[in-house]
Amino acid sequence: MTASWHPEWCAGGHRCGLGEHRAEPITLDAPGLGRVVLTRVRSSTGREHAEVRLTVTLDRTETVARQQLLALTRDLDTVLTRALYR
Repeated sequence: MTASWHPEWCAGGHRCGLGEHRAEPITLDAPGLGRVVLTRVRSSTGREHAEVRLTVTLDRTETVARQQLLALTRDLDTVLTRALYR
């Protein structure tokens, strides 16, 4: 695979480098709650993966923020398990 060949979903341009191909990111905003940015990526070895960047608004109270982080960790574990075992 060469950097000059791009799959149809590849956004091209500055997003591709070092043999990697990246789709245009999909952004989901939940005002006041957070944001998710999802990008399809094909590495220089040909392996594809989804890159997920998640931003979550935490409560100002430390105890509640810690509870939110714990719940988020559990939920992400569920998401990864679902993705791996379809």
